[in-house]
Amino acid sequence: MYFKARTARLNLLFALLLSVTSVAVFARDANNTDTDLHKFFEQTVVPLKPTLNQAIANVNVVQLLQRNSYDDIVIDGSSSKRIFQGYLDTLDRQRSFFLASDINSFEPYRHMLDSAIKSGNLKPAFDIFNRYMQRSEERIRFTLKHLDSGIDNVDFHKNELLIVDREKESWLTDKTMQEDLWRRQLKDNILRMKLNDKSMTEIQELLYKRYTNQLRRLHQTQSEDVFQLYLNSFTQLYDPHTQYFSPQRAETFDISMSLSLEGIGAVLQSEDEYTKVISIVPAGPADKAGQLKTSDRIIAVSQGKNGKFDDVVGMRLDEVVKLIRGPKGTMVRLEVIPADSKDGKTRIYPISRDKVKLEEQSAKKKIVTVKQNNHKYRIGIIDIPAFYIDFKAAQAGDPNYKSTTRDVRALLKDLSKEKIDGLIIDLRSNGGGSLQEANQLSGLFISEGPTVVVRDSRGRIDAQQDPDPEEVYSGPMVVLINRLSASASEIFAGAMQDYRRAVVTGSQSFGKGTVQTIQPLNHGQLKLTIGKFYRVSGQSTQNRGVIPDISYPSLLNTDEIGESALPNALSWDEINPVQFKPFKSLTFIMPTLRKRHESRISNNPDFRYFQALKTLQQNYDTKTVISLNEKERRSETNNIRSKRLKLENQMRQAKGKPIYKSLDQLEEEQNANVSQYGKSDDDKPEDDALLMESGNILTDLIELSLRSKRQAE
Repeated sequence: MYFKARTARLNLLFALLLSVTSVAVFARDANNTDTDLHKFFEQTVVPLKPTLNQAIANVNVVQLLQRNSYDDIVIDGSSSKRIFQGYLDTLDRQRSFFLASDINSFEPYRHMLDSAIKSGNLKPAFDIFNRYMQRSEERIRFTLKHLDSGIDNVDFHKNELLIVDREKESWLTDKTMQEDLWRRQLKDNILRMKLNDKSMTEIQELLYKRYTNQLRRLHQTQSEDVFQLYLNSFTQLYDPHTQYFSPQRAETFDISMSLSLEGIGAVLQSEDEYTKVISIVPAGPADKAGQLKTSDRIIAVSQGKNGKFDDVVGMRLDEVVKLIRGPKGTMVRLEVIPADSKDGKTRIYPISRDKVKLEEQSAKKKIVTVKQNNHKYRIGIIDIPAFYIDFKAAQAGDPNYKSTTRDVRALLKDLSKEKIDGLIIDLRSNGGGSLQEANQLSGLFISEGPTVVVRDSRGRIDAQQDPDPEEVYSGPMVVLINRLSASASEIFAGAMQDYRRAVVTGSQSFGKGTVQTIQPLNHGQLKLTIGKFYRVSGQSTQNRGVIPDISYPSLLNTDEIGESALPNALSWDEINPVQFKPFKSLTFIMPTLRKRHESRISNNPDFRYFQALKTLQQNYDTKTVISLNEKERRSETNNIRSKRLKLENQMRQAKGKPIYKSLDQLEEEQNANVSQYGKSDDDKPEDDALLMESGNILTDLIELSLRSKRQAE
């Protein structure tokens, strides 16, 4: 079988870890001496040139992709335009560096990058990047000049606006317009800090340090950085998971794969000038602390409980990761712009560094009591944070090696002894893992049959079969997913839905339905997509993910999170279904389940809160401009916080809890309840509204199934 379990785990774990070392434009810092800084102020950036090894690697990458990639793309004039645009977007997505005259001078390259990429001609890539470096230096020097003159004279009473997303805007036509944009961007930075209670002296010092560091990094850019950025503008034509790694990044990835580095357990990525959280590693320090969330932006890092914060805006990703990583047991504090907060206020999150241990990612069980029509049901819950397997122990013949399937099997036996009435499998925020485990776990709930189909680039089909005829648990069942349930989670949830084995609840899953492999090169390595997952019904899990039978409101923005939010993601499609024997249809029960669910949540304070908060967030997500008038910004901030407080207190009042006088009071209490060592394992499932509603749906399923059975008799 060409999709070995080990390779599947490597590929899926790679997808998780990749973003930790995602694209970083600038090279590693040299010693930060005053002499170096003076030199950078005196000199302009030196144009960079490609190397022979890079040209050879370029050709090798093209050949490998044309032979082995799942998606067959013809490299022609149309591809040339896409590479050109992708490269410009990588360098200047917000259109604040290049002028229209620069783009006009690059115009011949728009139509020749297809032949250049096939022949290893890197001159166009370096010509464009060298102009980008020139414009970057101009922006930094312009900003430093304004900071030198002082920021006390910045007029925050003036009614000026700043476009928050310039991706669709026209290129600026002259330096006057460009410098006015840079001035407004600087003004916005100052205003943001001012609204977060920083003094003008603090702001001046922080921004001056930020931009002098950016100037230093700009001067230390290497040709390898250019090559990696450019080549990935090409590889992204295939799909977002096809990527080239320079020798340095390949080495960093190999270290990361060992899981030996200590840190906070968060997957990070550069986005514009910020370090963005892509996902939280299950059972890692950040997950235990419970504050850092997907799409949060980290703007500063502090060592220890009282250490000074280092500003990381504009810092290359590997340098940010260095600041965050550290010895086990030490504390790191992150200053963060929360993704779910539209008031501009930053938060401080303390996290104790640690290693992510396999045993801490283990599946765990709990039992809750759900009341339904004067009857109490015992509902078993199995929380599965990842699809894991200790390959080393398994290959060594250890009879007690850990794996998701083995652990869940044992938990099911325990729950059976405790006489549960139904089961919930909680896959929320489970980013995937071993394909083998997804297949075998599915087998615990069916007697026989295929669980997932893999199709390779040549169209060959491989249906993974349930290896064990035992149906360990045959009772009623619900599978709970969310937008961060990905890959192996989607395989399991999709199989349970297709077999009609369980009701799937929650929100639309991530949509990661592709398989990757690693190919070494003469210079670095290439990760490329070689296969695609399909459900037994023939539907792909790619892009669309799994759609729940009963959907819950989600606070995660699907325009920013999920496979469909990634550029050039492979599309959803179907193949012929494979032969399988589904369980008794749930179709006749589903309308009643949905009707009862809707009736319950209409008066449920948690669900009403989720929906109201989602609407509030969507209203601010659609904003295209922000005011640079301090009074207006403060008013808007206070308005948002007032609305948030009102929503919080409405929910608390409905649940009989004391209300808060201010949002600050709520945030202080939340921070106080999170220790430096993380959340307590005693979190009550009864406090989880989404989990408990899944329990209600499950008891409805039990009751309706019993009623149907009696009527049939």
